[in-house]
Amino acid sequence: MADEDSNSGWQLTESDPGVFTELLKSLGVPLIVDDLYSLDAESLAALKPLHALIFLFKWIPSSATSSKAGTDDPDFPGFFAHQVVNNACATLAVVNALGNIPALPTGPQFAELLSFSAEMDPQTRGIVVTSSDWLREVHNALSPPNALSLDGLELPRKSEDAYHFVVYLPFMGAVYELDGLKPHAVRHGSYSEEGEGWLKTAREVIEARINTYPMGALEFSLLALRDDPLPSLQVQLQQAQASGNHAVESEVVSRISNENAKRERWTFENSLRRHNHVGLVHGLLAALASVGKLSQAEAKAKDTMKQRIQKRKERGEDMDED
Repeated sequence: MADEDSNSGWQLTESDPGVFTELLKSLGVPLIVDDLYSLDAESLAALKPLHALIFLFKWIPSSATSSKAGTDDPDFPGFFAHQVVNNACATLAVVNALGNIPALPTGPQFAELLSFSAEMDPQTRGIVVTSSDWLREVHNALSPPNALSLDGLELPRKSEDAYHFVVYLPFMGAVYELDGLKPHAVRHGSYSEEGEGWLKTAREVIEARINTYPMGALEFSLLALRDDPLPSLQVQLQQAQASGNHAVESEVVSRISNENAKRERWTFENSLRRHNHVGLVHGLLAALASVGKLSQAEAKAKDTMKQRIQKRKERGEDMDED
C-alpha cells in the first residue's frame, strides 16, 4: 500500500505489465506479467499457463478489516511475507507469488533471499525482504523519486487515495489470497484440476470483491503472472514451417510479431520512466514564457484537461447504464 510516508525508501510503483515484467527480469525469473481486462474463461485460457493473479484495488481501512471472504490459515506452509514498510506492496505481491511456484528458475540473489527467509514467520520474513537493499533498488529503478519538492511553499496538503496489491494463486490444491497487510494467508477453498482449474475459484472470489465497488468503478486492475509465450511460439513456428502448414505459420508469425511489439513498447515506456524530464519541462516553459505564449499554453492545457475529465465521466456513465 502507498501513502504519504516516504521514509521507508521504497517508491510508488505503477500497476503496469511492463514495470512488473522488468522486475521479474531483474530477479532472473523467466515469466512475464500481462494486463487482464476480463475474467471470462476464454480470456484466462488464452494466457495459460497462469501462475498467479495480481489484484490492485483502492484500499479502504473499514472494508479491509471487515472483509469475511475466505478463511484465515495461520498454518499456511507456503511463502508469505508481511508488508512492514510503505510503498513496497507491488514487489511484495510479486515475491509472495514467486515464493510459491515450485522449481522456478531465479537469479542467485533472489534465490538466496528466498532460501534465507524460508523458515521465518511472515513478520520476520517481511522485515528481511524489505530490508534487502538490492531488492529495493530494483523496485525503485522504474519509479524514481519525484525531483520536484513543494516543501516550504505552505500549500494545503491533500490526502490521496491509497491503493494496494494482493495476489491470488494455487497452492496445495487450494486457492490462496496473500495480502501483506493481513496477519495470515487467506484460503478460498479447494479447486478441481479439471476444466478451468484454480482459475474458476479465483475468478469467483475476485468478481465478488469487484462487486463490492459501485457499478462502473475503475478503482482496481488485474495483472496475470504467466509463462513467457515467446519460446513456445518459436517452437510452434518451427513445427509449422517443417510441416509446410502455411496457415498455422502465418498465425504464429502474427502472434510473435504482436508479442515483440508489446516488448518494444514496454522497453520504450520503461526508458521514459527512468529519465528525469524536469530539465526538459523547465526549458519548454522558459521558451514559451520568453515569446509570450505561456499563458496561452496554460489556458489550452486546462481546456484539454477539462475535456479529458468530461470524457472519463461520460465513459463512467455509460458503464453505469450497462
